[in-house]
Amino acid sequence: MEVDHQPEESITSTFEDCVEHGDVQDMRLEAEAVVNDVLFAVTEMHVSQNLNSASDVAYINVETREGNLYCLELTEAGLRVVGYAFDQVDEDLTTQYHETVYSLLDTLSPGYREAFGNALLQRLEMLKQNGQ
Repeated sequence: MEVDHQPEESITSTFEDCVEHGDVQDMRLEAEAVVNDVLFAVTEMHVSQNLNSASDVAYINVETREGNLYCLELTEAGLRVVGYAFDQVDEDLTTQYHETVYSLLDTLSPGYREAFGNALLQRLEMLKQNGQ
């Protein structure tokens, strides 16, 4: 099951919005938005302070609910795994780019998928209770 939408409304600019509008700026800002969107569904996630970010690339460290560590690269092409430890970039690693962080985490973490689904159900229940 690929879920490509966030369960809760977000006021931060997301990576997808910026790419869609062609105004990708500092990828570090986009990486922060990515982290804020899915932090609720992983054990730990933060923009790397040790790897250099630039206007065209940023690195995100993530620990899934299963305890797996990943270093993600964020570029205009999307997100991909570049290492299997925090702040690790393996130049020889060739992994698939994902258009969204939701798609990437959906493939990496059943725990993310479950947390995302639960958050979505809670949001729907809340809307139902509010009569919307």
